Amino acid sequence: MNRRSFLKATVGLTATGCPSLLAPFARAWALGSNPSQSLGFHFTDVTTSAGLHFKHNNGAYGGKLLPETLGSGCAFLDYDADGWEDILLVNSMDWPGHARQRSTLKLYRNNRNGTFTDVTRAAGLEIEMYGMGVAVGDFNNDGFPDILIACVGQNRLFKNTGKGHFIDVTNSSGLGKRQAFSASALWFDYDRDGLLDLFVCNYVKWSAEHDVFCSLDGKHKSYCTPEAYVGQTCWLFHNRGNGTFEDVTASSGIFDSSSKSLGIAMLDYDQDGWPDLLVANDTQPNKLYRNQRNGTFKDVGVEAGIAFSAEGKARAGMGVDVGDFDNSGRDGVAITNFDNEMIGLYRADGHGNLSDVAVQTGVGLPSKTTLGFGCAFADCDLDGSLDLIAVNGHIDDTVRNVRNVGYAQPPQLFLNNGKGAFHEAGAEAGGGFSEPKVGRGLAIGDFDRDGDLDVLMTTNNGPAYLFRNDQTSGNRSIRFRLVGTKSNRDAIGARVKISANGIMQARMVRSGSSYLSQSELPITFGLGKQDKIERVVIDWPSGRSEEFKQLSSGKSYEITEAQGIKPGPEF
Repeated sequence: MNRRSFLKATVGLTATGCPSLLAPFARAWALGSNPSQSLGFHFTDVTTSAGLHFKHNNGAYGGKLLPETLGSGCAFLDYDADGWEDILLVNSMDWPGHARQRSTLKLYRNNRNGTFTDVTRAAGLEIEMYGMGVAVGDFNNDGFPDILIACVGQNRLFKNTGKGHFIDVTNSSGLGKRQAFSASALWFDYDRDGLLDLFVCNYVKWSAEHDVFCSLDGKHKSYCTPEAYVGQTCWLFHNRGNGTFEDVTASSGIFDSSSKSLGIAMLDYDQDGWPDLLVANDTQPNKLYRNQRNGTFKDVGVEAGIAFSAEGKARAGMGVDVGDFDNSGRDGVAITNFDNEMIGLYRADGHGNLSDVAVQTGVGLPSKTTLGFGCAFADCDLDGSLDLIAVNGHIDDTVRNVRNVGYAQPPQLFLNNGKGAFHEAGAEAGGGFSEPKVGRGLAIGDFDRDGDLDVLMTTNNGPAYLFRNDQTSGNRSIRFRLVGTKSNRDAIGARVKISANGIMQARMVRSGSSYLSQSELPITFGLGKQDKIERVVIDWPSGRSEEFKQLSSGKSYEITEAQGIKPGPEF
């Protein structure tokens, strides 16, 4: 978070700024009383009716402690393996000596009828911790997803017993030996041995006892920006396959004490079938860790063009996601940044270069006045092109007194026209989606199994929101759930490519991404009006490739490595 950006005063509205402010109203007027109909879908806020009663507690009591500004995350996960996505919401807690309430994370079981039941206590997760991020993955390949909560202090690993209950295995797994100010995390199989390894982002070296005094007026304490603190290396833990992990941070080439990492995403940057990592850093260069296929990584962020902005500056990277948004067969990247820095939207050229095309695609300027956190590529209208969602919110409510920006800020929805351009349409999506929020976490998943992608988001020191996606255009989709056998059971790292009416689309099964959050593992492809796909090709992490032909849309398919494909019920 750039100190100069935060302290710099802004001028009032100018005549040239008015048209851009009026444009959404003019657009809505032209579309009539229900502009969301023109999008082919609309969002409906079902938070209350779904039974999600949650409020994040950042523990703020007036001490202006740095972690209070950043939490927290969320996840879609199928914890009971019944085929329906459940919801996990990460929480923080009161600081020692300032206890006012008890707050824990929340696990909500999907009732399969549009509602959820709070099963936190029954699941053994009603535990206080200063939680930040979440990563979900089946690290022991038993068919039930396990949960890593990244915390300020001690991270926690909860093993799923498969009986609706979790066991804290932090210490027995070997993860209890180190503590830090952790943020996002992800599971991935970096050595392709069939076991999920763990990557954890750490932010800065911080403790309540050594919190730095920062002030906007020289008198009153304010939240510090990361320039006030030294960085902290990320961690990489190798899965030994016996329930324990080995810290390979140094030997793998990941160690870097200058990093101030908040977001993490996996991708196959060089398309060699081995998972690489992209780390979004705050006021430090972003890292692109290329997998050298021998247990080590090399940072190629600078040479790839993603370490700095086009002006050669390290931006305040928060959230990150990866997706083939131009259907080129190559993954592009989105990174959210501080206000006045714009979202970075990077297109791959196939020669190892990533170019920021945010401005020319229509993503840059609408995001210039927002402070972005969670972000996710998702085909919201099921037209076959990935759209981009970003949630926004500032870090300090006093910003309204020194900047011409809000503390609570509207989320943004950038709709992809399939021709290389995006249109910001959050206000048109309906359901209160674009109402200002102090946004942080963002996850995508089809919780009602109707074939489209719903949205889960969290706010700092506020409620969580669940937006149901309701299609109106008649566009169709096809979904795949992959089960690894020789590969890790979650098939994290598998790449799925489909061909429909001459159009190719590609997705990767991925943990992590966004900010402190995780979207569902099953993959959704929008197909427009197509009623079938000609073929699907799965490149498994094990190196095996499989192909299936002539599949009908409007269904979800389960594909088990080397064991065939099984169609599910129609949407």
